[in-house]
Amino acid sequence: MARVAAPPKSHAHDHERQDVPSDVALRVMSLESLLIEKGIVDKAALDALIDTYEHKIGPRNGARVVARAWSDPSYRERLLGDATAAIAELGFKGMQGEHMVVVENTPTVHNLVVCTLCSCYPWPVLGLPPVWYKSSPYRARAVLDPRGVLREFGVNLSEDVEVRVWDSTAEIRYLVLPQRPTGTEHLNEEQLAMLVTRDSMVGVARELSSRAQERA
Repeated sequence: MARVAAPPKSHAHDHERQDVPSDVALRVMSLESLLIEKGIVDKAALDALIDTYEHKIGPRNGARVVARAWSDPSYRERLLGDATAAIAELGFKGMQGEHMVVVENTPTVHNLVVCTLCSCYPWPVLGLPPVWYKSSPYRARAVLDPRGVLREFGVNLSEDVEVRVWDSTAEIRYLVLPQRPTGTEHLNEEQLAMLVTRDSMVGVARELSSRAQERA
């Protein structure tokens, strides 16, 4: 059995920090330039599409959902009861988010999301899935050895913490509601949202720090 299902957290984001574009990124840039030059793709439309995924669709949306649940007990109750409707209250709905379920981490329960058949993912609140989420090793081992996968992401759980694995499908998609970090009582909703990472909403991260500002 392969030892590594997905890169550890310290490696998972290397591609986001590198200064020199990767070979794939360079090929994409070249293809984009060629399509624009030949008039096949409209640059303004492409820029609008990129802006949509960077600023209107993605983990920022999910972070707002989590922060609202942390701040508003009645919203949290609605979110856990009917996630699709509660998420739509904040304006996040549409393709790949038609039927959402939110599962809550507690001191004794940790939730992990996977899609064993393909890469079903809640686009309206998390954007496009990361490469590791779509990989066959992650999809297989998240079910067979969830604690091992979590350790590779730096999450070491004691035996008294139950791990629940949720398998997303084309009909239903899951979002993890992380535990609110201690010492954040003074933060407003916007500040709380800055603490939430994509990985914590998938379940491959657990502890969030009141000092954390990095967004996945």
